[in-house]
Amino acid sequence: MINFKNKKIIITGATGGIGSELIKKFVSLDGKVLATGTNSEKLSKLKNNFNNIETLKFDISKHSEIEKFIDESYSKLGGLDILINNAGITLDNLSLRMKAEEWQKVIDINLSSTFYMCKYGIKKMLKNKFGRVVNITSIVGHTGNIGQANYTASKAGIIAMSKSLAIEYAKKNITINCVSPGFIQTNMTDKINEGIKENLMARIPMNRLGNGEDVSNSVAFLASEASSYITGETIHVNGGMYMA
Repeated sequence: MINFKNKKIIITGATGGIGSELIKKFVSLDGKVLATGTNSEKLSKLKNNFNNIETLKFDISKHSEIEKFIDESYSKLGGLDILINNAGITLDNLSLRMKAEEWQKVIDINLSSTFYMCKYGIKKMLKNKFGRVVNITSIVGHTGNIGQANYTASKAGIIAMSKSLAIEYAKKNITINCVSPGFIQTNMTDKINEGIKENLMARIPMNRLGNGEDVSNSVAFLASEASSYITGETIHVNGGMYMA
């Protein structure tokens, strides 16, 4: 049975739909969690819902401050064993209309921030020669998608980057893997037009959207000892919509 007792865990993007499910999963498995995001009100709500977690407001787009954030998180948790990079944004537009700042901001937050979180998080993990990093990517990082050249590039980049990091740190007992969700039931998907949702369902062999727990189950597996011989891999959580 998977258990994270005495394991110290950072979860970014903690205030979103998938983020809150990740917190719920790791807390239920006895992990010591630090949740981070940019919304103070939502972080306070998480703290009230899970009174045994730590919270720390931080904007991961501030690359020059990420090392300091990792240091502070390390102090709050009393260590760092597991890093879940879940934070990300979308700024969709057709390529001919996409502004330079729309391209750059998505790359900076989704890809560059994830790299720096990994860099400084792994630096802490090296002290104990143990660590688990799980990066959340996306189905569209494999398939592409109209109006998402920036987002798909950032998510595909995370996958390739994770493979390189996995090779670099395999001998140090630090694994780096990805979870690639398909279409997951969140507040965002709840707003999708019913007609569009029906067309979407027709492309999913399981004929349903995924939920946050579907994602958190896979993340927990990759963060656990049960996956100790798996690194540089991506688990697809998409109901059969895309099969690598």
